[in-house]
Amino acid sequence: MEISDAKQFVHWFRHSSPYINAHRGRTFVIHIGGEVVARDDFHHLVHDLVLLNSLGVKLVLVHGAQPQIDARLAETGVETQRINGLRITDSTLLPRVQESVALVRMTIESQLSMGLANSPMAGAKIRVIGGNLVTARPLGVVDGIDFQHTGEVRRIDTQAIEKYLADGSIVLLSPIGYSPSGEIFSLGAEDVATAAAIQLRADKLMSFINNESLSDAEGNPVELMTLSQAEQRLANISADDALYHCFRHAVKACQMGVRRVHFIDQNQSGALLLELFSRDGAGTLITSDQYDQIRQATIEDVGGLLELIAPLERQGILVRRSRERLEMEINHFTVMERDGMIIACAAIYPYKADNTAELACLAVHENYRKEGRGDTLLEYIEEKMLGQKINQLFVLTSRTAHWFVERGFIEQDIASLPMERQSLYNYQRRSKVFVKTLDAGRRIIK
Repeated sequence: MEISDAKQFVHWFRHSSPYINAHRGRTFVIHIGGEVVARDDFHHLVHDLVLLNSLGVKLVLVHGAQPQIDARLAETGVETQRINGLRITDSTLLPRVQESVALVRMTIESQLSMGLANSPMAGAKIRVIGGNLVTARPLGVVDGIDFQHTGEVRRIDTQAIEKYLADGSIVLLSPIGYSPSGEIFSLGAEDVATAAAIQLRADKLMSFINNESLSDAEGNPVELMTLSQAEQRLANISADDALYHCFRHAVKACQMGVRRVHFIDQNQSGALLLELFSRDGAGTLITSDQYDQIRQATIEDVGGLLELIAPLERQGILVRRSRERLEMEINHFTVMERDGMIIACAAIYPYKADNTAELACLAVHENYRKEGRGDTLLEYIEEKMLGQKINQLFVLTSRTAHWFVERGFIEQDIASLPMERQSLYNYQRRSKVFVKTLDAGRRIIK
C-alpha cells in the first residue's frame, strides 16, 4: 500500500469510528428493490450488509420482486392490470408472484450464506431468519375495484423479530403476507419496510432508489431534508412519478416516529457504507424535525403549556398548576414545538446535592401520542441531565406507572426521595415513586 493510500485509510478509519460506535446496537430496516438484487454487483452490497452485521447493527432486510414478477408474467403470457400503481393479484397471477418472490428470497439467502476463502465473506457465518412474520389483510374493494389477493400489512411480529435480532441474526422479510385464516396476499415491499420500521421503532429506514432523479431546482443532489420539506415535496409530486411512493412512505415513517429515513443511490457501489460512516454521506437523509424543535421554555409559552396540560389535569393524571405557578417555574420546563404549537412538555427539578432530579409534568398532546414523542423528550432530558452530572431521575405518578416502568424506571419507597422532596410529598394523592439510574456511557443519535 502506498504511503498516501495508507494515510487516507487511517484518516477515514479514525473519522468513521464515532459512527461505528453510534450505530452499534441500533435497528436498521433496509428496503432492497428487486432491481438491486438483479444487478451483477449485488454481491458487493451483500458484503456491506454483512459488515454492518459484524459491527453490531441489527438488520431487517425487506426485498422487493417487481422486475422479477414482470419478467415471469411476460414469460407465461399472463396479463395484469394496475390501478393507481397497484397490481390486481387474482388467483391466476398469485402463483407467479409466489414463484418470483421465492426466487429473489433464495438469491439473497444464498448470497448471505457464502463463506468463500479469499473474499470479504470468508469465515462469515450469518444466520438469515424469515417466516410468517408479516400478517396481512386484503386491500379489498377500492372505488368499485376488487384487488383480490393484493393486500396490505396488518401487523409485524415485532416480538419474534426482536428476539432474532438480539441473537445476532439478520431478519429477511418478503413482500408476501398471511392472514389469520391462512390466505396469502401480495404486498408492496415499501409498505412492508415502512410498517416494520414503525412497529419496531427502528432507528433508520433505508431504501435504495435511483438518486439521479432526486435533485433540487438547480439540479444539485439533495443531501438533507426535514420532515416538513419532505411533506412539501410530496405534495408537488404526481402519483405517477416513481418518487411519489418513496416520499409517501418516508413521510409516513417520520410522522410515526422513525427519526431517520435514507434514500441510497442504487447506482453507486459502496453508497450504503458512505452514507453511514462518512460525514457527508452518499444519499438523501430525511429527518424528523421533532428533535430539532425541543427547546427551553420561555414565558411566552405559558399559554400553550396551560392548553396542553389542562385535559390531563382534569383527568387527574397531572397535578393542577396555576398560570402563576407556571410563570414562576417556567425555567424548569422543556417543550417540544411543531409549527408554532407546543405538542409536548416536561419539567425538571434538580436536587444536585443528591445527584438526582425530579421529572414532572411529562405531557404529550393527544394528537401526537403513540408516535414516540414522549420517548424522544425523555431521551433528550436524560442526555441533558447526564451533562449536568445528574445520574438519577425520579418521578411521582398515580396513573402512568406502566409507561415509566417500560422505560427503565423502578418502583421505590418514599424514603428514596431527597429529604427536601419527602417533606413536600402529598399523602392524599398517594403517588408512587419510580427511579431510573442514567447510563453515562449511552449515546443518543440526534
